Amino acid sequence: MGVRSMCGLFGLLRASGARHPEWASDAFVALGMLAEERGVESAGVALFGRPGAMNVVTPTIQGDVTDGGCRVVKGRGRFTAVWRSDLLADLDRAPVALGHTRWATQGSPDQLVNAGPLLVGSLAGTHNGDVEAADLRTRFALPPAIGATDSEVIYQALAAGHRPVEVLSALHGRTALAWVDRADPGRLHLARAALSPLCVAMDGERNIYWASNPAWFRTLERGTRVRFQSAVLIREGTHLTIEDGVMRSETFVPTARPGDLRMPDKVWLGFDAADRERDFAQRRHRVSAVCAA
Repeated sequence: MGVRSMCGLFGLLRASGARHPEWASDAFVALGMLAEERGVESAGVALFGRPGAMNVVTPTIQGDVTDGGCRVVKGRGRFTAVWRSDLLADLDRAPVALGHTRWATQGSPDQLVNAGPLLVGSLAGTHNGDVEAADLRTRFALPPAIGATDSEVIYQALAAGHRPVEVLSALHGRTALAWVDRADPGRLHLARAALSPLCVAMDGERNIYWASNPAWFRTLERGTRVRFQSAVLIREGTHLTIEDGVMRSETFVPTARPGDLRMPDKVWLGFDAADRERDFAQRRHRVSAVCAA
């Protein structure tokens, strides 16, 4: 696939009492458009509403499903082909929204079961990267997956109740994740293991955003009414939880494969030179003996 083997993550966690919810919604949609630079084979969003009964415990294969207070809409092609204006009402009400664009690494892009966001157990999540799924399945004694992605296996391990840092420490490969437990929708999880970039930002109303490329936030300031107080690249080996405006951090040692180190154009696709150099200087992964797929 050449350079086209990654995904784009983006999302929004609203601050309670924000005065301009439509500004944050506009920024979320704009992030989805910008994320097309990291994937045009499929795209999707997960929009949270009022908690409800959860029936779906496997990755949804439908293009539009609501379960457990979460509406997941996804489809083939670009974000701009999947996003619809009639979703704005749900987005404006959503306390948290996850977004994903995809270039496939594992699992056919023609099957929506492989497209993000995924619903796995009580979790709704997105993933950018490529890891050794078989090793992870063996280590945590996981059941067979419904789809064919490594993303599903990661979320199976997390949904099984293993501590996030335990699962993240076990990954071999490139990974950035954003997920929410539908049983606890007020708590957002962001994680970066080896290499795959993830940036977190806060606007003037204290809404939290995340994105695979920090440059997208600078573009938003030129094209929307949102202004950011901060935008920081999450360092490798970090798991963040954000709840009620409080951010907590855990660290772990991430593991990359030798082949991952030969993919800088994939990892930092779209980055400007300064952001790439800054992020490269802060690497802290170890390298396993497992070769990249």
